[in-house]
Amino acid sequence: MRAEETALVPRLRFPEFRDAGEWEEKELFHVCEINSCAKFLPRNFVYIDLESVAEGRLLKKKIIPRENAPSRAQRLLKAGDLIFQMVRPYQKNNYFFMPCDNLNYVASTGYAQLRAYESNRYLFQYMHHDKFVSSVLEKCSGSNYPAVNSSDLSSILVQIPSLPEQQKIADCLSSLDDLITAQMDKLAALKTHKKGLMQQLFPCEGEVVPRLRFPEFRDAGEWEEKELFHVCEINSCAKFLPRNFVYIDLESVAEGRLLKKKIIPRENAPSRAQRLLKAGDLIFQMVRPYQKNNYFFMPCDNLNYVASTGYAQLRAYESNRYLFQYMHHDKFVSSVLEKCSGSNYPAVNSSDLSSILVQIPSLPEQQKIADCLSSLDDLITAQMDKLAALKTHKKGLMQQLFPCPEAVDV
Repeated sequence: MRAEETALVPRLRFPEFRDAGEWEEKELFHVCEINSCAKFLPRNFVYIDLESVAEGRLLKKKIIPRENAPSRAQRLLKAGDLIFQMVRPYQKNNYFFMPCDNLNYVASTGYAQLRAYESNRYLFQYMHHDKFVSSVLEKCSGSNYPAVNSSDLSSILVQIPSLPEQQKIADCLSSLDDLITAQMDKLAALKTHKKGLMQQLFPCEGEVVPRLRFPEFRDAGEWEEKELFHVCEINSCAKFLPRNFVYIDLESVAEGRLLKKKIIPRENAPSRAQRLLKAGDLIFQMVRPYQKNNYFFMPCDNLNYVASTGYAQLRAYESNRYLFQYMHHDKFVSSVLEKCSGSNYPAVNSSDLSSILVQIPSLPEQQKIADCLSSLDDLITAQMDKLAALKTHKKGLMQQLFPCPEAVDV
């Protein structure tokens, strides 16, 4: 049966609200108070700037005195307030403020402070809906850092059901948020465990053996220290590029995973496409190496892959898998950063990279360490997949639970 094309109702509705009629559409300033002005700032407070929030979580909590407050510290928060990121709103780094302490919190004017007249929890979910974010982006100015002003934000249309239905939707989506948060915590715990294990399995500064060693290698003696160019071939030069290939640039890799796979023809190849990869190659991020967006190339198809010169291409003489783990070790990354030039985009050149000292045990011990850390990588990857699946499920559910007036229901 065909529904009315213009009916303001979601595609998916809880049973008790199926006959509740259409939702209302209101401008945001009719739905919430925006930027309630603080008459004064407290003597000390936690300042929330645009770097403080990611994925709905407060990343840092630094208390500053009022006399050191930046001029943008103006949004004095109270429990239940929402702060909406007005600069690059597509990042959705918004925050539902529900403190678990007695501290004062003040947000930057880079956020809009929203205080719903009905359900804050519903409004928080709604402002992550793609349709709402798209409406905000249409009113943004600027290209690199698109931003919306408070006046334009206040005129954005918001779709609102009755308060009981708002609460039901908020309960449903908030329960998914709780699952997502739990999975994020598990992922963070796995990463922390791996980082701690690496600090034990690789020698510390000034040491020649690690603090933790597998039983069969405890009497194997000291590790060797070699410059990187003695450990691997660096930047094997491609004599030609294949007719078509997947190009890996500095936006293609994150957390050891290839994010995109776009095939381009040789005639459209950018000048930086020079690293023709073969199975087992490692590519090391030479620009902002602290991000550790490196990649172990082990293709699962018959395509050709070419990396940008923004990466160093490494091909180990012994164990590629050991070298891949070692180049994520904080000590190695610190050594690279010492040789970097530039401030906003610190980068190392191939010559300086090749002189970095690397600590190497026997090949069997390299393989044992690589097996151990790679097994943790597998657990981390599986956890990342679970988290991604939950986020995809929530995004799909939101598309069903909020109306899409331009869509035709069938």
